[in-house]
Amino acid sequence: MHWVSVVIIGIAANIDNLGVGITFGARSTRVPWLSNLVIALISASAAFVAMTAGSLLAHLFPVLWGNVIGGLILIAMGLWGIRSQLIKGKMGRAPDVQEREAASDPNTGQSNREKRMVSRAESVSIGLALSVNAMASSFGAGISGVSPLLCSLSVGLFSYLTVELGVRIGIRFARSPLGRYAEFIGCALLILIGIYEIMF
Repeated sequence: MHWVSVVIIGIAANIDNLGVGITFGARSTRVPWLSNLVIALISASAAFVAMTAGSLLAHLFPVLWGNVIGGLILIAMGLWGIRSQLIKGKMGRAPDVQEREAASDPNTGQSNREKRMVSRAESVSIGLALSVNAMASSFGAGISGVSPLLCSLSVGLFSYLTVELGVRIGIRFARSPLGRYAEFIGCALLILIGIYEIMF
């Protein structure tokens, strides 16, 4: 059982969630636990479907080939993601100065707008958008033989944790640069996972 891969895939598939959470927090937008749970369940379900498909295809190849093919897919995805970020010329977007100044009143220190809450309906669309990365990351891992159930649970758990952590970071450190590097970090992790799967 590739326990290390299960954990790393859970983290890599949800690095974008950290950036999203930071953006929400910096804009004084709260993500209630139930809305966050909906996002996590969608990500976990998407990962399970993708990994199951990958596992079914794995029976067509010898175990070693499955590890190599799955690892190469993950590496290719990571390299493609980094290439896309370099073409864009940015690693994401951090809240700008005007947004931060508009968020608070210098005289009172209070928020100039009511703290917004992400509704359950909105969490569905957010979860679907974020689950794309989870599906892509999980498909290659499924081919390499990682347990779909364990991996999907890992994806769901880290989805919840990264959104919650991101919101907290965004609220306390609105100037944090982490969000802009989220996609790059996720791509780098995918490459490392791919190398690990091929070698071990």
